[in-house]
Amino acid sequence: MRFDKAYVPYGGYWSSPFAKWQGSLAHLHALSLAAEVARKALAQREIAPTLFDGLVLGMTVPQKRALYATPWLAALIGAEGITGPWIAQACATGARVLAAAAAELELAPERTLLTITADRTSNGPHIYYPNPAGLGGNGECENWVTDSFADDPWARNAMIQTAENVAREAGISREEQDEVTLLRYRQYQDALRDEAAFLKRFMLLPFEVRDARGKNLVATLEADEGVFPTTAEGLRNLRPVLPGGTVTFGSQTHPADGNCGMIVAGRDKARELARDPKIEVRVAAYAEARAKKGFMAMATVPAARRAMEAAGITIRDVAVLKTHNPFAVNDIYLSRELGVPPEQFNRYGSSLVYGHPQGPTGTRLIIETIEELALRGGGWGLFVGCAAGDTAAAVVVRVAG
Repeated sequence: MRFDKAYVPYGGYWSSPFAKWQGSLAHLHALSLAAEVARKALAQREIAPTLFDGLVLGMTVPQKRALYATPWLAALIGAEGITGPWIAQACATGARVLAAAAAELELAPERTLLTITADRTSNGPHIYYPNPAGLGGNGECENWVTDSFADDPWARNAMIQTAENVAREAGISREEQDEVTLLRYRQYQDALRDEAAFLKRFMLLPFEVRDARGKNLVATLEADEGVFPTTAEGLRNLRPVLPGGTVTFGSQTHPADGNCGMIVAGRDKARELARDPKIEVRVAAYAEARAKKGFMAMATVPAARRAMEAAGITIRDVAVLKTHNPFAVNDIYLSRELGVPPEQFNRYGSSLVYGHPQGPTGTRLIIETIEELALRGGGWGLFVGCAAGDTAAAVVVRVAG
């Protein structure tokens, strides 16, 4: 899909820190927390919640009372007169939410939309499905998060097995994975320099966490929580997760909690709302793809190529490339296929390092793409990431000014 009328106000986006599984955000309802963060972010930008004509929500892990998800979230933010769709497309949710908003702007460029992506992988729901025909009338149960990680109902494999399949077929060694993991960790250290100056361009920091009643302060996050100190020796000492495999706990991401927001509007309104109206951010294209069964990481390549083709560019035009990389294998395969050395993308880190809350992950990486392009003086940016079901999604943005 190509877009010509969808713009993001420069600075019209935000992110909470990402917090580790069962960490500081594990006790908070994902939608309530996202609303609190959005209210603060909008107030900082002096944007009234009543400005918006619609809301697009991305969430992959159901929360209590989620039937009311989007209108409830809108009301909590202070935009009681709007509603919109709830999108769940696994790890591609952030990209798909932006594409949905951009597609609406193509039809109605006068509208101003708010997009929110929010997930809490900690304390995911444990679901019981009634089955009167079952033995003794017994139903079936599912642990939404952990069971999904462990078993693709179509490919019949765990997520980690898809990484091992690609590593085996593409000849990706354990040593290569460790090298890229260490590289991504070092790149994330650049985001922490000067008191996390890069993160503070879009992240609400310091981030105060209160108890479930919103009363007592229980933690203050100065950056992402759960980033593991990484050294070459430490990676070498880890055993592969699967017997005879190559992927360790070091060379894969970790589940996390967090949320992001992004405004999408027509060109004039985006300029009006921008932190710096001289910087223009256009959503140029979106694409998705699916790899063969059990080879999830391979889907990123056709998704990236389709998005670039829709935008009318090639990889040589891309100044900033960011990836959702649940496994180091992803980046090695993409690097080989697109001809981009690993050190030339994912500057300032990636989800491999700071964690993966699912829905918000792609949104944050797109935000980082925009900010890195702004620091470079503009250019084309590409985000691509894989998702459950051996799929992937990609977004192309253009920053000028």
